[in-house]
Amino acid sequence: MDNKTVLIIEDDNDITQLLTIHLSDLGCKIATAANGQKGLVIAKAERFDLVILDLMLPGLNGMEICRKLRQTDRQTPILMLTAKSEEIDKVMGLETGADDYLTKPFSVREFIARVKVIFRRKEDNAHPQEDAATSSALISYSGLEIDMDKRKVMLHNKRVELSPKEFELLALLASNPGKSYSRKRLLNLVWGYDFEGYEHTVNSHINRLRGKIEEDVSNPRFILTAWGIGYRFNEEL
Repeated sequence: MDNKTVLIIEDDNDITQLLTIHLSDLGCKIATAANGQKGLVIAKAERFDLVILDLMLPGLNGMEICRKLRQTDRQTPILMLTAKSEEIDKVMGLETGADDYLTKPFSVREFIARVKVIFRRKEDNAHPQEDAATSSALISYSGLEIDMDKRKVMLHNKRVELSPKEFELLALLASNPGKSYSRKRLLNLVWGYDFEGYEHTVNSHINRLRGKIEEDVSNPRFILTAWGIGYRFNEEL
């Protein structure tokens, strides 16, 4: 954990101090911002290993910051914090590009556990492949090329810009063609946690992914719907 840099964008000074203490104990270097506009400027100006982002902020809310960051930075993990507990807010946070979501009040132990998982997945490059036999560094199907090492996707020799979660979904499915995954299983493998009731976010990510790689989203060639189960990658390409 040493030398990890973390940006905390949080307007509650008590929470900022608490998180700073515990992250410092992990050897992290901390930068802070108490409003959305300042936080966005810092996040864009420097490179961080993790951004901890409050949802309700003065100036610019967490959803907007997350959205703007993901337009230019698709790799930096974002852990979203909020006092809201409604399911729709959690789904929106994940769909906007957050890697994880923690509802206030939360225990320090749970917070640290989430941070460690994020760091570990980042260090391991987080390729969600279940089957070691299919862990090829380069996968190619009918003009679609997936470079696991560079986390790069090409379609007919043109680069396809994917969010981290879109890439991980595609990498998992394409690494195991023909294997059907339930939405809950995909949530567990790609997000790393059992988010009960968040299957909608998988559907949204799959729809956006199809929109980027399929010629006809109503008749997909690559990512197929496994009726009654979830999704699978076409094994007949």
